[in-house]
Amino acid sequence: MAQAEMRSRIPNCDAYFETIQSKKKLPYSLQEALTAAFAQILVSSFPEVPGGKVIEIQGDTNIIDAVQILSEHNILAAPVRNSEAGDSTDWRERYLGVIDYAAIILWVLENAELAAVALSAGSATAAGVGAGAVGAIGAAALGATGPVAVAGLAIAAVGAAVAGGMAAEKGIGKDAPTAADRLGEDFYKVLLQEEPFKSTSVKSIVQSYRWAPFLPVGLDSSMLTVMLLLSKYRLRNVPVIETGKPYIKNFITQTAVVQGLRQCKGRDWFDCIAARTLSDLGLPFMSHNEVISINSDELILEAFKRMKDNKIGGLPVVEGPGRKIVGSLCLRDIKFLLLKPDLFSNFRQLTVMDFMKIIGYTMASLATCAPDACLGSVIDSLASKSVHRIYVVEGDDIEIVGVVTLRDVISCFIYEPSDHFDNYFGFAMKEMLNQ
Repeated sequence: MAQAEMRSRIPNCDAYFETIQSKKKLPYSLQEALTAAFAQILVSSFPEVPGGKVIEIQGDTNIIDAVQILSEHNILAAPVRNSEAGDSTDWRERYLGVIDYAAIILWVLENAELAAVALSAGSATAAGVGAGAVGAIGAAALGATGPVAVAGLAIAAVGAAVAGGMAAEKGIGKDAPTAADRLGEDFYKVLLQEEPFKSTSVKSIVQSYRWAPFLPVGLDSSMLTVMLLLSKYRLRNVPVIETGKPYIKNFITQTAVVQGLRQCKGRDWFDCIAARTLSDLGLPFMSHNEVISINSDELILEAFKRMKDNKIGGLPVVEGPGRKIVGSLCLRDIKFLLLKPDLFSNFRQLTVMDFMKIIGYTMASLATCAPDACLGSVIDSLASKSVHRIYVVEGDDIEIVGVVTLRDVISCFIYEPSDHFDNYFGFAMKEMLNQ
């Protein structure tokens, strides 16, 4: 396959990666040596996931059960198995993709609006007739552009009859937000315990809300390939497969790689880079006015919508004109809405600060650093707190001036050789292009 065709199947992130590389103030000989070293390390040598077995979710699992599985195992994502694959050992038939909190947030935001619109119909008849409007309003309100915003929304007519009947019984035939607010926990029941929302499967979410390709690597692939996928190519996780075997062998995440780098403390090459300040490495990548944040008095719904719209995994919570940082939210926090009916029933009025208080958020879990911090201390904070980003702050008012992510840290240790895509991506690319 031509290189251009290969590249068209994965996110194009050249601008970010090239900027990071151009800002590094590291000896080229060191960068070259490190990149060559990672190219020689095989994926098979990378530590397995805790417990030695990758957590997988069946495609016919409903969304709430899937969230429960992610929450119980304290993971952000899991491979999705095709329930109809039988005994096939071909990963293209066995796996549908990866379910993560990013996809779940998209589903929640779109369907919560649909459920609210359905509730406002006031009667089963009105709800059924207004099925087309349900799809249109829901999509317009949330900027939906995926398959669910087109064909998938039509099935809301089935659930609208149920919702409309419930609304009629309670004498609610007003606008969608009012209907949702007045119904309280019944709104939660409509979205998560009534059809068609209740039966929404992980399979349908993966197929509708996939942000990145399901791109596995083999045991004989290099760690440089994995690190490039997790940095330049913006993947959050990389499945590892063994040809001819039915299960995913390993599941390498950005967090696991950074924790692995931390364990290299004491080695000359690591200590040399770890001693460098953030500015020496071109970090933070974004200027202070480019950092996407949320005010503490804004609605929690807006926080998740902002993450969705900007395709980011988290954002800082700020207060005042000086943008003093008072907390942080991330994708996985959506689980609290889905697993706590009392929270979900009031999510349309719940502020970010109220949400953080209810879930027991403390500043101790917030990772921050000064602009002149060294990379080693940043890696320590990210690894010890198991967070995906650290916020760069300055002054007594801890004003946020930047953010450093796991992706940024991984990018500091490598660059992409001119021939790597052809020479080292071979297995992964061939497997993906044969889907």
